[in-house]
Amino acid sequence: MSCFLEEKDGRLNAVLGFKRDQLLYDIKNYAFIEGSVMDTESNHNRHMVQDVGEDGNVDRVTRVLNLTVCKCRELLYPYTKNDLHRTELNDNLREPPVYGIVLSVPLDFSQTTLYLLENLIHEYLVCKAVADWLTITNTAKAQVWEAKAEDAESEIRINLHNRIAKARRRMHPF
Repeated sequence: MSCFLEEKDGRLNAVLGFKRDQLLYDIKNYAFIEGSVMDTESNHNRHMVQDVGEDGNVDRVTRVLNLTVCKCRELLYPYTKNDLHRTELNDNLREPPVYGIVLSVPLDFSQTTLYLLENLIHEYLVCKAVADWLTITNTAKAQVWEAKAEDAESEIRINLHNRIAKARRRMHPF
């Protein structure tokens, strides 16, 4: 993860970068732990959960990461709005070494909010990928990870709303 800032036209362009290998590392760790604590007699079921990073399986994770990064860009829409610059889109599988989200924020935007968003988005990406994988291999646990992803998404929305909406303070304490 990283945060790069550049001032342009009275706003800051902040780039949140998420390294693919770090995301995959966390996804594999969570899947390994889920497989280890599975209440099953079948080693086949256990290793299916744990083999999320193997060739072929990781392609599904890549598709989910690509989709979830796009969802994050939409989630951050007030700050990620861009003009169209590509006229042709395709669905080729892309495995970028770094997933980047470029935000155009006001000059008074807080660095701590960027750090928080960066960590929440990382957690959201990982939880969505683990949840998707578990819908295939261990459906009973998929709901737990989907709930974790929804919590992270909710936190992202709350923190963005706090930055966009003006705080109204009452004139009287009572």
